[in-house]
Amino acid sequence: MSKRHTAPSQMNIQRTRRGGPGGPMGPVFVGEKPKDFKTAMKKLIRYLSSYKVSLVAVMVLAMLSAAFSIAGPKILSKAITKIFEGIMSKISGTGSGIDFEYVGKIILILLVLYIVSAIFGYLQGWIMSGISMKLTYRLRKEISQKINRLPLKYFENTNQGEILSRITNDVDTLTQTLNQSLTQVITSTTLVIGALVMMLSINVLMTVVALLIIPLSFSVVMLIISKSQKFFMQQQEYLGHVNGQVEEAYGGHIVIKAFNAERKTIEKFNIYNEKLYNAAWKSQFLTGVMMPLMNIIGNLGYVVVTVMGSYLTIKRTIEVGDIQAFIQYIRSFTQPIAQIANISNILQQTAACSERVFEFLEEEEEVPDTPNPDINLDSIKGEVEFRNVRFGYRPDRIVIKNFSAKVNAGQKIAIVGPTGAGKTTIVKLLMRYYDVNDGAILIDGYDIREFNRNDLRSFFGMVLQDTWLYNGTIKDNIRYGKPDATDEEVIRAAKLAHADHFIRTLPQGYDTVLNEETTNISQGQKQLLTIARAILKDPKILILDEATSSVDTLTEIQIQKAMDNLMKGRTSFIIAHRLSTIRNADLILVMDHGDIVEQGTHKELLQKGGFYARLYYSQFEREEELAG
Repeated sequence: MSKRHTAPSQMNIQRTRRGGPGGPMGPVFVGEKPKDFKTAMKKLIRYLSSYKVSLVAVMVLAMLSAAFSIAGPKILSKAITKIFEGIMSKISGTGSGIDFEYVGKIILILLVLYIVSAIFGYLQGWIMSGISMKLTYRLRKEISQKINRLPLKYFENTNQGEILSRITNDVDTLTQTLNQSLTQVITSTTLVIGALVMMLSINVLMTVVALLIIPLSFSVVMLIISKSQKFFMQQQEYLGHVNGQVEEAYGGHIVIKAFNAERKTIEKFNIYNEKLYNAAWKSQFLTGVMMPLMNIIGNLGYVVVTVMGSYLTIKRTIEVGDIQAFIQYIRSFTQPIAQIANISNILQQTAACSERVFEFLEEEEEVPDTPNPDINLDSIKGEVEFRNVRFGYRPDRIVIKNFSAKVNAGQKIAIVGPTGAGKTTIVKLLMRYYDVNDGAILIDGYDIREFNRNDLRSFFGMVLQDTWLYNGTIKDNIRYGKPDATDEEVIRAAKLAHADHFIRTLPQGYDTVLNEETTNISQGQKQLLTIARAILKDPKILILDEATSSVDTLTEIQIQKAMDNLMKGRTSFIIAHRLSTIRNADLILVMDHGDIVEQGTHKELLQKGGFYARLYYSQFEREEELAG
C-alpha cells in the first residue's frame, strides 16, 4: 500500500463577528445545514445523556450567574438615586448632602453580586469545557476504532481528506458550537426574561416603547444576513479552491518545474484568489456594517427612553436611578434576543457536523470475525486453495469469474497476465480485504472466513510495487511487522535485502528519520526497506507484487537472490509483469479477464505457444532472436 497524501476536503468555514459594546448582535455563524436536523440532534442528545448530571449543573450555574447579573442595575439605581437626592438637597440647602455610607453599602453589595455572578459563570464554563473535551475525546476514539472496523472498499470509495475532515474539523466544530450554543441558550433566555421583568417593574410604558425598537433591529439584521450569507458561501467555496490549488502546487512542485508550468499555475491561483477576494470583502463589509447600524438604532432607542424617563422622573413616577437601570436592562434585553435568534444558525451547524460524524460512525462495517476455535494456528503450513472463486467490487461488475487453483505448501506460484486481468484482486481476496461473492478460499483446508482477521493476516508478508513507509526511523520502519524484533534481527534482515550498505551511508544510519513524504531516500531504497521488513517478519506465506520493479538491474539480481532464500520452505505468490523474474516458479497461473486461461511451468507454457508465450515473446522477442 503506497503512502499518499490527499488534501483534506475543505472544512466548513465558520465566521464570527461580535458586536461592540451595547450592540444587540452576538456572533453570526454561517455554515452547512444538516439534511435531517431533528434526527441529528436526537443522536447528539443521546450522546450527551452520559453527562446529564454535569449538564444540569451547567444549566443551574448559568441561570444563577445571569440572575445575579440582572439584579445589579436595579441595586445600582438605588445608589444613583441616593447620590442625585443628596446633590439636590445640598443645592437646595435642605439636607446634609450625599449619604456616602448608604452608597458604600450599595457598592459593596454590587461587588459581591458581580463576584458571585463571575464565579458561577466561571464554574459553568469550566464544567461545560470539560463536557466538550470529553465528548471530543470520545468521538475521536470511536472514529479511530471505527476506522479499523471499516472494510477496504469504504476507503477506496471515499476521499481521504473527507475522513480527515470528519475526525478533525467536524468534531472540533461540533464541540465548540455545542459549548457556545448550550450555555448561550440558557444564559440568554435567563437574561431576556429577567431583564423584561425588571423593565416592567420599573415602568410599563417605557418597556412598551423600548420593545418597539426590536422589530426594526431585527429587520435590519435579517436583511444584512440574507445579503451576506451568499457571499460567505462563495468565500468558503473559493477558499477551498485556493487551498486545494496551493496544496496541489506544493505537492507537485517538481512536476510543475519539469514542465515549465509555473506561469500557468500562478495564473490559476490568481483567478481563484481574485474570486476569493471579491467574495470576502463583500461578506466582511456587510458583516462589519451591521454593528454600526445596530448601534445607531439602539442609540435612537436610548434617546427615546432617556427623554421619556426624564419626563416620568419630573412627574415623580420613577426615580432618577431607574433611568440608568432601564437603559442597562435594554442592553441586557436586546443582546440576548439577537443571540437567541442567532443560536438557530449555531445549532444548524452543530447538527450538520454531528450528522456527518454519526454518518461515519454508522457506516457498514466488515463482516464480524467468526474464528474457529479448533484451528491450531501453529500448525498452519501454507497450503492454499481457490475453489470456484467469484468476485466483483460491485455486484454488476464481476472481476473474478470462476477462479480455481490449488497451491501446495512451500510452492512458488507466479500470477501473470495483462493489466486488469485480476491479479492483484486475487491477493486482496487471499488477505481477506474483501470477501468472495461465491466460492471459497482455503488455507490448510480451512475457509479463511473461519480465521480471525488478525490471525489470518499474521500468516502473510507483503512486498508491493507501491512502497509504504511512514515518518519514523529506518529501524522502526523495518520492524513495523514485528515490533519486538531486536536491533540485530533488523540489521540481519537489512543485509539479506541488500539494504544494509546504503543504510550505513546515511547520516544517522539505522536511526535516520524518514520525512513525511519519504523523499529523503530513493524509490529503489524504499523498496529495499519494504523487502527487509518482509524478511524480518518471516511469514508462512509471502506475496510479492512487482517487488523489484523500482530497482536497477544489478540490485534486482541481488534482491532476487535474497528472495530465493526467503521463499525457500514457504508458500510464495509472485505477481509480475517482467516475466523473466518468474522463470523458476513451480507453477505459473496465467490470467485474463478474471479467469485462469493457462497454467504450468515456464517451460511447459512456452511449449504450448499460447497466451503466455505471446506475452513472453512480446517482451523478449529481441533476446530470443539473439539466443536463437
